[in-house]
Amino acid sequence: MAQISQLKGVTASLVAKMLTIAALGPLASASAPLLSAAAEAVTPPADPKPQPDLSGRERTGVASFYADRFAGRKMADGNKMNPQGDNAASRTLPLGTVAKVTNLATRKSAVVTIQDRGPYVHGRIVDLSPSTARKIGITPRTGIAKVRVTPIVVPLPNGRIKLARAAPNPQPRR
Repeated sequence: MAQISQLKGVTASLVAKMLTIAALGPLASASAPLLSAAAEAVTPPADPKPQPDLSGRERTGVASFYADRFAGRKMADGNKMNPQGDNAASRTLPLGTVAKVTNLATRKSAVVTIQDRGPYVHGRIVDLSPSTARKIGITPRTGIAKVRVTPIVVPLPNGRIKLARAAPNPQPRR
């Protein structure tokens, strides 16, 4: 049985209920609903699934790139990951979003299409194909870089698209 000092985030009343259940021994089966409630209270909540960001706003964070083992694997949009392609992964940008990714250290940019979900490492906002990572100056030695991700075209749930601030102006300048 866990020591009481190890139960972080557990209220005193819950500890009392758990001790009561332990003391009941074989009679605890009648207390199954109470035991279930105690287990739920001790279990930490899972990270909430991020909601799609349809705003088209620019974001800054850390980029990484796909490991070689992901080449040819199916991505969230159903296509295979092409290490030479312009594919990228984002946890919040909708699949099909076209965005410009700029390495803030080198000022090099590339245009990518969000085709997958990830990265699943805290603090990272985008995973790039190895080819795209090289284009903007992320090497296998550095592995990561601080980047700015600027959406250009954001697909909306109703099938329409939203041109973001980075979209080229369709009107010719005079």
